[in-house]
Amino acid sequence: MDNESQRSELKRLIAKGKEQGYLTYREVNDHLPEDVIDAEQMENVISMINDMGIEVYEEAPDEETLLLDGEAGGTPVAQEAEEAAEEALAVVEADLGRTSDPVRMYMREMGTVELLTREGEIEIARRIEDGLHQVLRAVSTCPTTIALLLDAAAKVERGEMRLDEVVDAFIDPNASEAEALSEAEESGLEAEAEAEVEAEEEDDDDAIEVDKGPQLEEAIIRFAAIREGYEALIASHAATGLHGEAYQSLRRELADRFLEMKLNVRQIDAMAEALRDLTEEVRQSERGLMEICIERARFPRKEFVRSYPGHESDIHWIDQQIAAGRPYSAKLGELRDELVAVMKTLANIEKRAGLAIAEIKEASRLMSIGEAKARRAKKEMVEANLRLVISIAKKYTNRGLQFLDLIQEGNIGLMKAVDKFEYRRGYKFSTYATWWIRQAITRSIADQARTIRIPVHMIETINKLNRISRQMLQEMGREPTPEELAERMEMPEDKIRKVLKI
Repeated sequence: MDNESQRSELKRLIAKGKEQGYLTYREVNDHLPEDVIDAEQMENVISMINDMGIEVYEEAPDEETLLLDGEAGGTPVAQEAEEAAEEALAVVEADLGRTSDPVRMYMREMGTVELLTREGEIEIARRIEDGLHQVLRAVSTCPTTIALLLDAAAKVERGEMRLDEVVDAFIDPNASEAEALSEAEESGLEAEAEAEVEAEEEDDDDAIEVDKGPQLEEAIIRFAAIREGYEALIASHAATGLHGEAYQSLRRELADRFLEMKLNVRQIDAMAEALRDLTEEVRQSERGLMEICIERARFPRKEFVRSYPGHESDIHWIDQQIAAGRPYSAKLGELRDELVAVMKTLANIEKRAGLAIAEIKEASRLMSIGEAKARRAKKEMVEANLRLVISIAKKYTNRGLQFLDLIQEGNIGLMKAVDKFEYRRGYKFSTYATWWIRQAITRSIADQARTIRIPVHMIETINKLNRISRQMLQEMGREPTPEELAERMEMPEDKIRKVLKI
């Protein structure tokens, strides 16, 4: 029974109850959807009907009973019955929606998400882009993460990595947003058709991708410019230190160059992880510093929080606190060597990172905000396109994978499509995602089909080997060696070793 039929049946049931003032259990049961078989669901529906002033009886009551209960003579107008039926229907449908079946729950939740328009896709894609830009700007201020990118670039130049593992695209800093979108609109239909053809023709081809990536020659030029800026940054750091104006200016210029590239998501993740590791080192050292000062020296927490920031690796700050003549100063003096060791660790982190401790923390904070923003937007894009995965997965049933497994693999492809999607190219996300979903599903089916079939005689040999191995384990109190198994089974030792590897 489809949804519309269910709605009609429920409306008739409620209208009938309103008209005659009661319903019987048989009438309720006959009009409810076939899905309602659970006793608790039935009780909830009947309770809802009772709340509307309609009694439910085992059998139709006589006129005296109706008069005593004050329920006779009810003939409400059709409009009133219709409104009551609609109100009840919402409650019934909500109750019917409750299920412990994961597939039903998945389908129901998926159906509550509205489909995106082209404008909606662009709005979410821009939010993803903004979040990733914020992450990129945060990691690009750290020389350590810049060095990671240059290492990857060197591998690309040597042919040890593919370019699309590092960079997805280059962005023209001189082109305005309006120009980019105008070009996208002009090439939109052509790009969309091309993507659809590739999606159809390359359904089972694992080696080809829709996005061919930027040209290697341009990439080498861009990487060379970043490498030149990085070398100038290192030289400036050696000459003027972290706080020199020239050093800070070079850092900002290098960060701007980063934003002219759309880095691969995995490359961004690797750089973000490096910054996270630095931040964790800082936190561990500062936890040790606080434990010494606050727990052992009884340095007041509020005073520590007020005076410490800005002096993270400044040993003079320790000496100032010791010379201050406060109640905790003497104890700080006793613990000075431990405090100096922690400060030196923090200074070493600053030297390796090319950033002050406060700058590392600020970069980490901005990166976390950007990651959260991009993650929320990606989640919205994925949820809005789950129906596309279902429609594609249906075409691949009975090919060796369960339907839920097909959905899972398709969802993995959908998430990859979200990472790779470039709204400026003009085509819709669903067109782009179709290829990725199909590729993920067909790859999974192909992997499933590669299962090795072990010959029957080999299975018998394995079973015999396992049986004799258990017997010898009981006899000797230890696992038998391949030599001992070969002697007992009267088989060559090399064959025993091959069987053990299976």
